[in-house]
Amino acid sequence: MASRAKATILDIAREAGVSKSTVSLVLQGSGLIRPETAVKVRKAIEDVGYVYNRGAANLRKAHSNVIGMVINDLTNPFFAELAVGMERVFQAAGVVPFIANTAENPVRQEEVLKSMMEQGVAGLIVSPARGTTPGAFRRIEAAGVPVVFAMRRLPESRIPAIAPDNRRGACLATEHLIRKGHSRLAFFGGSSDLVVYQERLGGFLGACEAFAIPVADRMIVEGETSRKGGMACLETALAMPEPPTAALCFNDAVAFGVILALRKRGLEAGADFAVVGFDDVAEAEHYSPALTSVAVDTAGLGERAAHVMLKMIQSRTTRAEDHIGAVSLVVRESSGPDRNSQVGDAA
Repeated sequence: MASRAKATILDIAREAGVSKSTVSLVLQGSGLIRPETAVKVRKAIEDVGYVYNRGAANLRKAHSNVIGMVINDLTNPFFAELAVGMERVFQAAGVVPFIANTAENPVRQEEVLKSMMEQGVAGLIVSPARGTTPGAFRRIEAAGVPVVFAMRRLPESRIPAIAPDNRRGACLATEHLIRKGHSRLAFFGGSSDLVVYQERLGGFLGACEAFAIPVADRMIVEGETSRKGGMACLETALAMPEPPTAALCFNDAVAFGVILALRKRGLEAGADFAVVGFDDVAEAEHYSPALTSVAVDTAGLGERAAHVMLKMIQSRTTRAEDHIGAVSLVVRESSGPDRNSQVGDAA
């Protein structure tokens, strides 16, 4: 492998029709190279696969102390808290974290990953953007650069994932609403192309099954995983002939949107419509009304992801066990009072 890596730089030079020094300058990101030459060299790099071999060499020799953190949505406080947890561990270990926000765009994610590989990162922690294909990380895996997925996983991927127990969390939240006397329930936000959505929706439906909630009284409204998405979900639900009286939201951002949309209609979360979020971001406790939410140790999961990554680098491996983090339900005002005096609140 090492001899092949040494030969590859010559391959690039031959392929691009330039000198070895020109290739080296391009690899270093020098501004001295004309753009059209740099493009030609990068194409040659792509063709011969040098970037990925170099990444593997950095891993073996531990030359790089840079780790890429590729996050799908840093405007969501949940992912910001996650990134802070990772950064805390990396700084203590003398590692330089390099963070990028993909804004849920798989094309942007591809560009970011390519750029980080060119910089010779020692490893990557990624929360995959929506629409990421299972093959998106194949070349990085083939290069021997360790990757850890945080919060999200891809179907049929062998890349280790650090995530909360989404199914159990959704099940706890739904049981809480049912025990409060709600019999027409909704699941708001998210989309079926996300594994995390399938897990949370699975927990919601599982609890509905366990408590014999009829299928006609379970409403599923897909939508953006944001305040805007939450507002749209509520409008859709309340337009139904028999609207739900309570909703489990895909995340806290969706729940905040639902609360805002209720207020615009002169309604209050808790008193008029029960709302439960998922993630328990710092803002949840201080929202008005305070948001009932499934608590995830966000910073702790970020720290765990960072520790797993450091161990993988030190062990020179791309394999690690998945970690499913514990969850709990934090009950606040937004899920409202008991509606059914016969059924006690077991939360």
